[in-house]
Amino acid sequence: MNLLGFLVDKGILTASARAAVEADLAKKTRSLSDALSEQGIKLEDALGEAGKEYGFPVRVLGDPPVSEQALEYIPIDSARHYGFVPLTVNEGALEVGLIDPDNIEAFDALQFISTRVGMPYKIFLITKEDFDRVIESYHSISGEVGKALSEFETEGKAPVVNNAVSGVAASSDESPMLTEEKLNLSGPHEALKEDAPVTKIVSTILRYAIEGHSSDIHIEPMHTRTRVRFRMDGDLHTSIELPVKVHEAVVARIKILAKLRLDEKRKPQDGRFSATVEGRRIDFRVSTFPTENGEKVVMRILDQSDASATLESVGFSGEHLEEVRTMMKVPYGIILIAGPTGSGKSTTLFAMLSELDRETSNVVTLEDPVEYEIPNVSQSQVRPEIGYTFATGLRSILRQDPDVIMVGEIRDKETAALAVQAALTGHLVFSTIHTNTASGAIPRLIDMGVDPFLIAPTLVGVIGQRLVRKLCKGAGKALPITESVKMSLDQQFSDLPEQYRSKLPPFKEFYTATPTSECANGTRGRTAVFEILHMNKDLEQVVLKEPVEEKIYAAARMNGMLTMRESAIVKALSQDIPFEEINTLGGDLFPEMDTDPVGDA
Repeated sequence: MNLLGFLVDKGILTASARAAVEADLAKKTRSLSDALSEQGIKLEDALGEAGKEYGFPVRVLGDPPVSEQALEYIPIDSARHYGFVPLTVNEGALEVGLIDPDNIEAFDALQFISTRVGMPYKIFLITKEDFDRVIESYHSISGEVGKALSEFETEGKAPVVNNAVSGVAASSDESPMLTEEKLNLSGPHEALKEDAPVTKIVSTILRYAIEGHSSDIHIEPMHTRTRVRFRMDGDLHTSIELPVKVHEAVVARIKILAKLRLDEKRKPQDGRFSATVEGRRIDFRVSTFPTENGEKVVMRILDQSDASATLESVGFSGEHLEEVRTMMKVPYGIILIAGPTGSGKSTTLFAMLSELDRETSNVVTLEDPVEYEIPNVSQSQVRPEIGYTFATGLRSILRQDPDVIMVGEIRDKETAALAVQAALTGHLVFSTIHTNTASGAIPRLIDMGVDPFLIAPTLVGVIGQRLVRKLCKGAGKALPITESVKMSLDQQFSDLPEQYRSKLPPFKEFYTATPTSECANGTRGRTAVFEILHMNKDLEQVVLKEPVEEKIYAAARMNGMLTMRESAIVKALSQDIPFEEINTLGGDLFPEMDTDPVGDA
């Protein structure tokens, strides 16, 4: 509901008076109540007229507008999306302030929340101004950082830099693996242990990134501001903007934590630090990068609890799960994970290693860098700057009596040749390779100089993968599949042999993401979609005779291989991912389907 528009429609406010009120509000020099009063209208009377029209009581909020306890009933993302906020609990009912009684979607969401919290609700009309005040009452990153910025302005000084001496971040006897006692990431209801305002800013940014399940934090200097963005479910979202004058202090604080040189601003630096949050160890990989406006900082967030990922949790199921476990039972050979940076290859590798018998086998890894700690596995980080590369490390590993070897990436001829040699001498080798498809991994190995007659007997299989968003439980809205879409699906799978096509789920309906009280976008987290090339006698002959990607794909297809897009189709039919994610894997597969059932809400 646009209150001013409603008043004009009812003849209570003239068009010129509305323009004057909007001009006052744009200047932010007075409240809506004062602006309407200037036109001879009481805000309570205006809301009362709207309440009569829609059949809801009205409420003008005081100061503070609501209690902290009321805010616990509705998440801030849902409040912003639907345009309603919790006010209080009165006589066993949740009282909710609504700004748009025409928003049908809001009523559906309120019904869902009412069921979840186990109490009825009562709606009151409130102004947009009061709605914004309630939103500001939530413990948000903007509010907490804003307080710290005020302290920074008051103090007018840079943060304390601990033991920084002569440009070195801290003394050498201080461990870089910080615990919660040194880097406090406690919740908003607990006092921050650090005193420096900039330290509070950094801690708040880190904590909100962790709580929001972000994978990366970007701190980017602009000409007039510093932008802080979080990557969530693959997409970057601006979380807060900081004044330029605080940027150098924020970067300095992060450099101190990561043991980087404070006086080096002309070239990139890499470091890491850790924090303990609610009993979980969180690692941060830090990269600084000089730009024209200052140093940009990107921090990768690595939750060590992810090291316990299983094949099921990363997205394998059904036939794919059985096939991967069959591949892992071979005594020797190479298993490759293919995909671009950020496609979840490392997590899949760790999930596979977690299923191995690490008590009776010697499992050794070469990584760049070591991201997750795996129990009973000897993990080593390569250091190219001192000549310790994947290739040199692999040579040393072969003298360590290994049973299973994990090489972080095959990126050159020497590493590829050594991996093949390890497989030929009775070792099971896991690694990753940067190709767009599983079929493309074999031509890539040949381009690196590996002979086809060595690939055929050593390559066990290639798993191509990408990450897609997952539907929240119960968040999908069904989209019936029309005859034309069914024809498109039939065409998509037409070259798949019947014995494999018969195992596909029925083509009945897809699901599109719809917001809920728990998930503002209808999605939470990501899962992987796969294509699995499992080497057999037919494929070996293709590799030996004509190892081009098209021929390799055709042979794998005859053995039932689904493409990553087809894997996404299967997951969308099973209500695991939204239908829209299919098109992120290339092209608009079924453009005629309506994927916007929620309109412009």
